[in-house]
Amino acid sequence: MRIDPRRNSIPPAQTLTAKHLPRPPPESTCFTPYPKRVAAKTNMALTMLHSTRISLIPNSNNNNYDNFPGLSPQPASSASPQPQPQPQSPGPHQVVAGLISQEVDTCQYIIPTEEPATSHRGRHLKRFSSRWYSGAPFGGPFGSTRSSAHGTSGENKPRCKLLGDERPSYGTANKQRQRYVTKDGKCRVNLGPIEDKSRFLLDIFTTLVDLKYRWFLFVFTMCYVVTWVAFAEIYFLDAWLRDDVAHVHDPQWQPCFENVDSFISALLLSVESQRTIGYGSRLVTANCMEGVVLLMAQSIIGSIIDALMVGCMFVKISRPQKRAQTLIFSKHCVISERDEKLCLLFRIGDLRASHMVDAKIRAKLIKSRQTKEGEFIPLEQSEINLGYDTGGDRLLLVEPQTITHVINESSPFWEIGAERLTRERFEIIIILEGIVEASGMICQARTSYTEDEILWGHRFESCMSLEKGSYRVDRGAFDKTFTVQTPTLSAKEKSDEKEEVLF
Repeated sequence: MRIDPRRNSIPPAQTLTAKHLPRPPPESTCFTPYPKRVAAKTNMALTMLHSTRISLIPNSNNNNYDNFPGLSPQPASSASPQPQPQPQSPGPHQVVAGLISQEVDTCQYIIPTEEPATSHRGRHLKRFSSRWYSGAPFGGPFGSTRSSAHGTSGENKPRCKLLGDERPSYGTANKQRQRYVTKDGKCRVNLGPIEDKSRFLLDIFTTLVDLKYRWFLFVFTMCYVVTWVAFAEIYFLDAWLRDDVAHVHDPQWQPCFENVDSFISALLLSVESQRTIGYGSRLVTANCMEGVVLLMAQSIIGSIIDALMVGCMFVKISRPQKRAQTLIFSKHCVISERDEKLCLLFRIGDLRASHMVDAKIRAKLIKSRQTKEGEFIPLEQSEINLGYDTGGDRLLLVEPQTITHVINESSPFWEIGAERLTRERFEIIIILEGIVEASGMICQARTSYTEDEILWGHRFESCMSLEKGSYRVDRGAFDKTFTVQTPTLSAKEKSDEKEEVLF
């Protein structure tokens, strides 16, 4: 009994078989947005056209062919294994060429979507359908815009993309987004070259404190080294002029600087005098007046350097900016309704048990705009009311607090809805100030939120619970949010709808 080997193909009863078709390439190569993979897209389009269950254009509506120049209707496939030739119908390569040229000319997006495979097809062959979106501004599933400065032909023609999934394409844009203030509170503003740098020397204490640690330690070390070397040169020069160097081992000689026979011994005398070490082998005697004056001058200068450097080191270590590292902000802002009012909310907290005294919160909106007269104002700062008129901006920061900004007529978000929020370009700067309870110094913590870090229709989860007679803070739920039913209309549109219902 002969057993036929298993065939990995469709039975010959099918009219249009798929065994002669090339295996579809993976999705990562089929739908790549780069023009270097056009060949892979063409092979996939040919595969779709050879199948009887793949239709790029619905056959029920013949008017759709008017939108695609160079593409004519295809007759239905017959059941015969050898279909009749159609001289008027373009070949598959012409159809694909027409699709690609139409994509480039009209800048339309082809979005292949996966459909469930039928039982008559192979396990590894998938069925795809196409949805067409026009290239108008804010058209298509991604809300992509087109600049008016680009032409319709030539080098200024916008490049079209063949996309393979429906995920938002703003990941690359977010990486290039320049922030005014980073999430950890650092201002990304370069002051540029400053010609008059002598002003910094007038405030030498602040200049030293503001230096980075590597430069501060370098200045700290050089202040001592320079004074030691400078006074060592003076000691050695005076000893050489008095001829103490040549009579070091002469017991009859009365030296001014005892046991100073080289520059190294003079340097050791300088270090021992300024640091009050006093080993006793090298010293300044009473045989010369200038030696006593030099010793007094070095002692005074050394005390000044000690006071300045130790003071700068203490201030730099105990700066209130370090206290700001334990003040945390939520990763996102949320917009939802509270008491039938649309509100912008974010959360702040303190990781330390020692609290901030007289904590205050305020917010700024950074957004560029153009005036009615045509003046362009870059990075304009406008105030966001966080309860200044009601005292809501003054906090008792014992547990995490959810800060609320009511979107009303005076709010900069009055006319912004869920759809418009995705097209806006702005940055919200949050500033938290308070007095450190341990040191009494004023501390300021900053963070920022861009438009893509605002979640519409979300609400923060509760992070407080009652446990054994005290309240417990769950730090794991600090940044967690959940979706709530929130209208996508702006606060202004909601107010207009209420007025229409009343009147």
